[in-house]
Amino acid sequence: MKVSDILRVKGSTLFTVTPDEPLSTAVSAMAEKDIGSLVVMEHGDLVGMLTFREVILAIVSNGGQVGGQVRKAMDNMPVTCTVETDLDEVRRIMLERHARYMPVMDKRMLMGVISFYDVAKAVVDSQNFENKMLKAYIRDWPTEEEPGN
Repeated sequence: MKVSDILRVKGSTLFTVTPDEPLSTAVSAMAEKDIGSLVVMEHGDLVGMLTFREVILAIVSNGGQVGGQVRKAMDNMPVTCTVETDLDEVRRIMLERHARYMPVMDKRMLMGVISFYDVAKAVVDSQNFENKMLKAYIRDWPTEEEPGN
């Protein structure tokens, strides 16, 4: 299974923010849209990711206040993948880097964002389908004829 398979099911809605926007505006957008991440774009280029992890770290370092700009809080070196990246590779990278969200790039173009939830759901759906097929195969197993018949 490839990342493109997840994006095909998930859809292409993207939420972005610029690095110069106030962090409070970004946090409000995340809460309003019930999303865990925003892609940080500047002049059409991916320059970072803002997730709840970065938001929490920024609030703690700012004495409990949501202040400053997105640029100060964002991860400016997010791990990315392509639409052709295999799902097993994405799982390995996400676990290794503790990444809950991963931008999907096609050269310099942002194609979408996949989350750890999206990956887990794809794996479970695939396993459920495989189990269903195996059960159907076993149920339809041909019976062997008795010798001499």
